[in-house]
Amino acid sequence: MNRIIEHLRTELKLNSDEKTKLSGERFFKENVSLYGIKSAVVSQIAKDHYKLIDNKDKSNVFILCEELLKSGIMEESFVACSWSYNVHEQYQPADFKVFEKWVKKYVANWATCDTLCNHTVGTLIEMYPELLAGLKKWSHSDNRWVKRASAVSLIVPAKKGLFLKDVFEIADTLHADNDDMVQKGYGWMLKVASQAHQKEVFEYVMKKKATMPRTALRYAIEKMPKELKTEAMAK
Repeated sequence: MNRIIEHLRTELKLNSDEKTKLSGERFFKENVSLYGIKSAVVSQIAKDHYKLIDNKDKSNVFILCEELLKSGIMEESFVACSWSYNVHEQYQPADFKVFEKWVKKYVANWATCDTLCNHTVGTLIEMYPELLAGLKKWSHSDNRWVKRASAVSLIVPAKKGLFLKDVFEIADTLHADNDDMVQKGYGWMLKVASQAHQKEVFEYVMKKKATMPRTALRYAIEKMPKELKTEAMAK
């Protein structure tokens, strides 16, 4: 097991680039730890090294993922997110607690939050909708990334037209949050929901626009026709 992690880290270091590192750091307000590797290269390294894992039982893969997440290095967290999604056919409802621990303990920037939640957490929620109750609890957290996670975990399901009532419930909870990372997260969730439910999301935005932060509002209406955008943005 340690051999795979060591081999992976060696490969990541060999592909690191100072210029890419400095470029990547500019996307974050907080301090982040990066090797400096283009995302397509990280994806390929993740794929190649996943093949080296002899025992692809979910519990074994999750141990490797947690070891990578612990490092706090962005590219290692991306590999962890990729590997954790690779075993999604083995997911069970109890895995929510594992992912909840990862979100609360290891997520410290928007990129790790979105990469983990869009696919790993989102797929689990789609498979087991009864877990929505636990996801909604995240929206009441004091942790900005846990709050953002409650919204961005529904990005892929919402794009498919799923869980609209729950999307609105999470948006209600996060509505007046003054953190722009949270505002962008729930605005994004509303935006993708509008692709399947434009009328309902537009009506929701119109009811809330007087008090909805402008950042969230702009994200929510981004995919709507020009005339609806103009109406939503009007004072």
